[in-house]
Amino acid sequence: MKILVGYNASSSAQRALSLACEMAKNKANAFVYVVTSMEGGSNETIEDIRKVEEKLQEGKDFLLKEHVACEAVQLARGLSPGEDLVKFAQENGVEHIFLGIQKKSRTQKLLLGSTAQFIILKGPCPVTTTK
Repeated sequence: MKILVGYNASSSAQRALSLACEMAKNKANAFVYVVTSMEGGSNETIEDIRKVEEKLQEGKDFLLKEHVACEAVQLARGLSPGEDLVKFAQENGVEHIFLGIQKKSRTQKLLLGSTAQFIILKGPCPVTTTK
């Protein structure tokens, strides 16, 4: 079973990672992708990229400590995070997605959109969210 965790090291993302870990431990040959999406381009600094890499490594280390096969992936393909995660899931045959969600005001949703909502609606497989 292939599992994807949308990960940004927030407390809700850490809970999603823990849930994914528990599922993986109960499935034969489970593999977990710990994935972060950055839009890429000139808006992101070397420091931003380094911080994301550190957070991804922390997520990967957690899974490895639990003896779960995994890979940390940083995407920067010019897509929105929701589009990027859905595309990655399709390309890699992901069978379950885990996401941590955070409350946004209506204005924030209007201006920024909702990554979780996009993934829930467009994802190619079941999506589990936690807050």
